[in-house]
Amino acid sequence: MDKLWLIIKREYLTRVTRRSFILATLLTPLAFGLFFVVAGLIFQYESDDSRRIAIIDEGNIFDRSIKDEENLYFKFVDTDLETLRQNFDDFDYDGILVVPRVKDVMATRHTIYYYADKQPSLDIDALIRDRVRGQMRDYKIEALQLDPQQLEAIDTRIELEPEPIDDESTDASKLTGAIAAGIGGIMGIIMYIVVFIYGMMVMRSVMEEKTSRIVEVMISSVRPFQLMLGKIVGVGAVGLTQVAIWAILIPIIILVSSLLFGIDSSAQMEMAQQQPGAANFNPEDTEAMVALAIEEFKSLNWWLILPMFIFFFLGGYFLYSSMFAAVGSAMGDDLGEGQSLTIPITIPVILAFYIMIVAIQAPNSSLAVWSSIFPLFSPIVMPARLAFSPPVWEVALSVVLLAATAIFFVWLSGRIYRVGILMYGKKVTLKELGKWLFYKD
Repeated sequence: MDKLWLIIKREYLTRVTRRSFILATLLTPLAFGLFFVVAGLIFQYESDDSRRIAIIDEGNIFDRSIKDEENLYFKFVDTDLETLRQNFDDFDYDGILVVPRVKDVMATRHTIYYYADKQPSLDIDALIRDRVRGQMRDYKIEALQLDPQQLEAIDTRIELEPEPIDDESTDASKLTGAIAAGIGGIMGIIMYIVVFIYGMMVMRSVMEEKTSRIVEVMISSVRPFQLMLGKIVGVGAVGLTQVAIWAILIPIIILVSSLLFGIDSSAQMEMAQQQPGAANFNPEDTEAMVALAIEEFKSLNWWLILPMFIFFFLGGYFLYSSMFAAVGSAMGDDLGEGQSLTIPITIPVILAFYIMIVAIQAPNSSLAVWSSIFPLFSPIVMPARLAFSPPVWEVALSVVLLAATAIFFVWLSGRIYRVGILMYGKKVTLKELGKWLFYKD
């Protein structure tokens, strides 16, 4: 145990004291802060592309009033189109909007014409069409002698409110599924990234020591299995340290950036309110929705979600990092040949990621249930289902199978590691790895 602790300590200290680790740990939060500032400034950017548009209303569709937008101004003119086009440079307009007469009030599609030296941008195009659509609707209501209130009553919005069968059961809201899907997706993505990044880090560490022949000296004093296990635990501790530092620094840097540069977190909401079709936007409804989302977030069973997430985090890390360590020990100087050995490891991880996406959409489907129990998929799929409160037996069975499988793969990888770490100059195949499992000590 003392030797194992020394190996873990060595792996941890040699990596956290490296200049590359320190720079990556500090620069990553700064990059997030820079991204936050740039994105905030982009959202708050006010376009200086001012447009003055002359409107020729041939069919008297408008009531001689139309709402101006920021940097977009409308002006009704009585001049004919040909005169405006021939003397366009003499007028203080950037474009001419022609609204033809409505030949068929019952028609659902109408064409309007925009004359300008430059094509309208996407936002201006959307604003023009939205303003004309609103005026055309009012014109048709009046022409067909319809009741506006009755038309609004026809435009019905349906909301589904979940209710439990048993009155004593926990009542869910319409946001429960969306919040659970969001949390599950975040957990699944974190597991996917951790398995790849830190598993590959273990493999590179093994390869570095093997190619530099340092491992030959270390094997003389410790057992190969202890060396492999200490490397896995040490690199995992490095990863947890880096994630913990990021979890502290990133929110602080984003908060400081927002205060220094005056980034308004509600800028996106304000922009959404100004977009075409946002006339029915109700800030009070949004505040109520946010409050409901917070309540739903608090009502989740975090006493189960967080411990289980940590368990699946550790189980998945030990399972896959042990396999990466075994592959790293089998690789020689030619990395191209060794890459084929990582394909059987990466395929289950990629498949689990895609199954996780399906599990978020249908957490109780057969694919999601059995994939969250299967040990090679459960480290990624089961965390994505935890927010949906899966049955206890499914979680318990998944935990038992993952723990047993992780222990088995660590032992199995140790059998490969003890031979491969001292093997040089030989091309290794999957068949050769199978033989190493039965080598006697």
